[in-house]
Amino acid sequence: MTIDITGLCPDRFARVRDAFAANFENNGELGARFAFAIDGEIVVDLMGGHADRKREVAFGPDTLTALFSTTKAVAALLVARLVDEGRLAYDQPVADVWPEFAQAGKQDVTIEQAMSHQAGLSGFPDETDPSIWFDWDATCAKLAAMAPLFPIGSASGYHPVTFGYIAGEIFRRVDGRTMGTALREDIAGPLGLDLWIGLPDSEHGRVAELMRPTALPQFGEINAAVTAAFLKPWSSPGGKGAAEWRRVEIPSANGHATAPALARLMGALASGGSLDGRSILTPAGIKAASAQRIRGRDLVLPYEISWGAGFMRNEPNLFYGPTLDAFGHSGWGGSCAFADPTRGVSGAYVMNKQGNALIGDPRAVRLIEAAYASL
Repeated sequence: MTIDITGLCPDRFARVRDAFAANFENNGELGARFAFAIDGEIVVDLMGGHADRKREVAFGPDTLTALFSTTKAVAALLVARLVDEGRLAYDQPVADVWPEFAQAGKQDVTIEQAMSHQAGLSGFPDETDPSIWFDWDATCAKLAAMAPLFPIGSASGYHPVTFGYIAGEIFRRVDGRTMGTALREDIAGPLGLDLWIGLPDSEHGRVAELMRPTALPQFGEINAAVTAAFLKPWSSPGGKGAAEWRRVEIPSANGHATAPALARLMGALASGGSLDGRSILTPAGIKAASAQRIRGRDLVLPYEISWGAGFMRNEPNLFYGPTLDAFGHSGWGGSCAFADPTRGVSGAYVMNKQGNALIGDPRAVRLIEAAYASL
């Protein structure tokens, strides 16, 4: 089947177009979009395939895709803005702003530990109604009361869903707004970015249908933190329909966006912190948010990972090109967004056919490598 690939791709980036086409021809891509920016300006924006499983609707410029954990990069940025403004500090206890969080021995957990998956709250080990994730206050109360699943600060143990509630409640306690509201009012709205946490009903009709993976991910060694994070019936939201899932705000898991919106937002972090003349984060704020907080074998993801304050650092896996201090985040199924301040470039990949790689989907890696090779 010949796929109609459209969008922006100067001759200089021909190998990116070749890699994008190969993802359809050799890897069974359904619909996808890849954007690459230099100093926040989009220089590549390729899209192709279909937004639906029946292959009747083209994957076009207005198609939104679910980001899953790529949303965490946006959540990390929103918390970083509070730190940048002096309203929060990475080294202060979470309980300073969220007193209930001090329960069950968590009184000394710092903001940076919570943001780098060191708090031991990767999921709920006890039987839980999977619809709890649709109730913000109930989820946060359960997390506040929960005992850590591993010693705080001893390692990172990826928090696939709970991260969004922890980061989001920290943000709400300081700012007074939800992350989705702040994103819309302070960043996405003023800058015209098609990027959402909590999707209004008016936008649901342009969301690409997902094609789920055909094989389970490789989780590595199964332990209590992995089981709670991924393997319980209540490890992810359930009990309600897709519309309710899109509508609710889950800053770790259910952002929706286009690739250029993500690439431009990350472009601000790759080029000094401003976008279209509007300051998103200071250079010092970028450095603090992306600085390594812990590095080692993650207890939940079967990788060695260097974590910033919510951002996944590029070393040692090099999922985001060849620059060691690039950073970003990847999402379940394959999406990703990244910033490289050293080279001044950023990028994002979104798709609706999900792969089974937990992070570092080969389709995205090939596109990013081709973009760097074209510089």
